Amino acid sequence: MERTVVRCAEGHVFSTASFPLQHLTVDRIGPGRLLRCPRCARLRQAVPVGGLKR
Repeated sequence: MERTVVRCAEGHVFSTASFPLQHLTVDRIGPGRLLRCPRCARLRQAVPVGGLKR
């Protein structure tokens, strides 16, 4: 399973098994998604960290 490394709005970096709607282009809805951050345990806007995948 491919994991995507993301950074939440608070600056915490973590990986997620899925990054919802990643197939849509940046032009249409932007790169950010709402994900639950494991560090701050809140829904936060998260963006992929440039080029890092696990």
